[in-house]
Amino acid sequence: MKHLLCVPGGENALGGSCLAERFSHYVRLSPAEQAALDRLEDRARDFRRGAVVIRENERPREMYVVRSGWLHSSTMLGNGSRQIMRFLFHGDVLGMSLLAFSDSPETVTAVTDVSLCPFPRERFAGLITEHPRLGALMLGIAVSERASLADRLASIGRTPARARVGSLICELFARMRRLKMIDGDAITLPLTQEDIGDATGLTSVHVNRMLRGLVEDGIIERNGSRIRMLDEPRLTEQANFIDRSELETGWLPPPR
Repeated sequence: MKHLLCVPGGENALGGSCLAERFSHYVRLSPAEQAALDRLEDRARDFRRGAVVIRENERPREMYVVRSGWLHSSTMLGNGSRQIMRFLFHGDVLGMSLLAFSDSPETVTAVTDVSLCPFPRERFAGLITEHPRLGALMLGIAVSERASLADRLASIGRTPARARVGSLICELFARMRRLKMIDGDAITLPLTQEDIGDATGLTSVHVNRMLRGLVEDGIIERNGSRIRMLDEPRLTEQANFIDRSELETGWLPPPR
């Protein structure tokens, strides 16, 4: 088995599994759980920037764990516009819809060059059977992600443009902070203003105006793709942001 190093900002101390590194922020994994997750990521496949990994309305053959790089999931609307649902990076699982549907309801596209670990859903079923706590934790994470998406869709429908952009920035900071992908109080976002616009229901021109306003008001600092948070409490309040990255784990079954 090829041993992979999962590196969000440094070598993964737990070994090869990026999913294990993510899970370890919520629970202490047993040796058997760690080994099972290592086996889930026993090979890697590279995709170039712009590659479509999963296509909407087609039947995906595999699920994936993100080893490195950024992707986004999106859907095409009736008027031909694109709605980005979620940005995906280190430790995220692609193709969760394969557990419920034969055809994908979303398109997953590489924002940067990415390295992904593919596995069939049957292997995921085996993981849940052998290690129920891992399956329960994945369920909790999926519910958290759904709540975060619902927050953003509500924001798109009911809040001004500044709050929409601010909420997305807060969400990415919260997720990346949990994974220790923050350099001090700054993150690097490999996203275009069009990407941010398609995630918030705004034009790229409008996104640029909102970002400039946040800089001018001393809330963030921008240097290319790097964003430094200067006044997170203020931005959190203005965006009505709720951090959904925290999980209640007291109900999880015992490890095996």
